[in-house]
Amino acid sequence: MQQAETPLGTAPEGKLVLQLAIPAMLAQFVNILYSVVDRMYVGHIAGSGADALAGVGVCAPVVTMITAFAALVGFGGGPLMSIRMGRRDMDGARQIVANSFYLLLALSALVTIPVLVFRRPILFAFGASEQLWPYAEAYFTTYVAGTVFALLSVGMNQIIMSQGFSGTAMRSVMLGAAVNIALDPVFIFLMDMGVRGAALATVLSQACSTAYTLRFLFGKRALVGITKQPVNAGWLRRIVQVGLSPALIIALDNVLLIAVNVMLRKYGGADSDMLIACAAILQSFMLIITMPLGGITAGTQSILGYNYGAGDTKRVVRAERYIVLLCLIFTVILFVIAQTLSGLFVRIFTAEPAHIEMATWMIRTYTLGVIGLAIQYPFVDGMTGMGLVKWRLTFSMLRKGVFFAGVFILPALFGATALLYAEPISDILSAVLSGAAYLILFPRLMRRREAEDG
Repeated sequence: MQQAETPLGTAPEGKLVLQLAIPAMLAQFVNILYSVVDRMYVGHIAGSGADALAGVGVCAPVVTMITAFAALVGFGGGPLMSIRMGRRDMDGARQIVANSFYLLLALSALVTIPVLVFRRPILFAFGASEQLWPYAEAYFTTYVAGTVFALLSVGMNQIIMSQGFSGTAMRSVMLGAAVNIALDPVFIFLMDMGVRGAALATVLSQACSTAYTLRFLFGKRALVGITKQPVNAGWLRRIVQVGLSPALIIALDNVLLIAVNVMLRKYGGADSDMLIACAAILQSFMLIITMPLGGITAGTQSILGYNYGAGDTKRVVRAERYIVLLCLIFTVILFVIAQTLSGLFVRIFTAEPAHIEMATWMIRTYTLGVIGLAIQYPFVDGMTGMGLVKWRLTFSMLRKGVFFAGVFILPALFGATALLYAEPISDILSAVLSGAAYLILFPRLMRRREAEDG
């Protein structure tokens, strides 16, 4: 088979990491605007801003859940495609892309209908109250109705990044963000649609991103585009197998968001609605850390997957070191910002003094161990990029397990807000264990790959 023309196997690793990571990171910064802009405008709705913000915060798990399904396909099909490209199997790569597209369409239908039917029990399980229900239901129903665009825009964008087109992926996200920013004030205030307008603006922006992504993949510029291929049960199963680990991790993030809201509701007493609103602001700040960090590691998966498939493990090791260094620089900068400028960030969403004080404290506490993510993210996402999913799942589940235990134990012992310490505890512990595994396990995995080629 003819090998695709790509610098993934030839360009200097440091330069290649920057070329792919920076656009992917910037794309995720822009992507954050979907959430931050919605909550910023919603928090300033006259007379109901605090309740509306809390209602949108209650809906955050459904956004995470939909992202999990997109990750199932994008992080499953993307690495498999990169590995096939590295092995010069372009026919196999095309089959993977086509079947990833089919799978996303099928999942869109399977997710949308039952979630809409059971939206009331779902939202109350997420931490809604009767006071927050009108706002949560309006946002939830509108957003879920556009699930097909959320899945396609995120899932197929990862396929584009896995081919080394981080710039194209970034432009797709920037288009959606620009549309969202333009439509939010029109729908929320000018047309007086409130939180429903915020959700509608997001859906339409995702539709624009989807159109841009599909135009690229159906065109001639993609190394591996969407072509007419038969549905292949074997590839569908393999895509799910590889993507299941990141999807489960994101889904578990969803459960953790729900748990945080539920525990704040249970132990927050008369302040529970206020605490949930502050937690929504905290979640927005955390997106500024985790999504660009994930952009760095997801954007560079193609380097690891391609060279792992080609058997060039030395390039894999060198590239991984550059990825860790870039993540370390990023997390140090964001840690300093969190500890010094978080109050300014909170004021974007609310002018209530009590909310400002509490949300600022939440951000400073929650981010105490964030530098540890510079070790965790490159290790677990790198494993996925090379198709070594069981190791990613093991170390990610460890971190989530520690967090989950803290969310339930700490508030029972020390009060509602004590659950904020669960995050730094889990971040620091997972960094120590992931770092040790990287030093011990990673060389063994590379030697095993070398042995496969004889």
